[in-house]
Amino acid sequence: LLWHYQMGDWVSSSPVVVDGVVYVGSGHIKSGDGIVYSLDAASGNLLWGYQTDSLAFFSPAVEDGVLYVGSEEGHAYSLDAASGDLLWRYQTDGWVFSSPVVEDGVVYVGSEDDSVYSLDATSGDLLWRYQTGDIASSSPVVVDGVVYVGSEDNNVYAVDAVDTESGELRWHYETGDVVSSSPVVVDGVVYIGSVDGYLYAVDAGR
Repeated sequence: LLWHYQMGDWVSSSPVVVDGVVYVGSGHIKSGDGIVYSLDAASGNLLWGYQTDSLAFFSPAVEDGVLYVGSEEGHAYSLDAASGDLLWRYQTDGWVFSSPVVEDGVVYVGSEDDSVYSLDATSGDLLWRYQTGDIASSSPVVVDGVVYVGSEDNNVYAVDAVDTESGELRWHYETGDVVSSSPVVVDGVVYIGSVDGYLYAVDAGR
């Protein structure tokens, strides 16, 4: 063991390490509070902690000196990665189940309100919202201008991300059960797992 750091009642968020700093979310079950921590990767010393409005047990994303994370109360947060200062906060209509992904100045995040949100990474303004048939608990992936995300309606969706004002559906593929797995897209193929016990490989251009 090199070090350990006590944080909350549980740590279910996957940590993210960028430039020698560990970023991770934690939850305090009794109080309902959530804290996003920034720790020195070498020593485990606390650099800063930011208290969210509720449990922060979903994994953050860090891009260009900014940390993005969601909370149980449905907020997507943008924090200065160096100081922990709040840059903006966006309210969705349900838990933010997924980890955010950042691509070309846009943040994409799935929510319990059966939606995938596209937010301006600088301002937090809504660009578009695409509604799936059930909870979008899968963390989205963006490849070649397309957002791929799974939903608890058993489908994996491909949504246009090039036109920031559209979010139009390109296609969806129905598996045999809930899709909470995050997709991986390699060489024109979408790989995604389902609760039906199968791993699916779907043509990304179908």
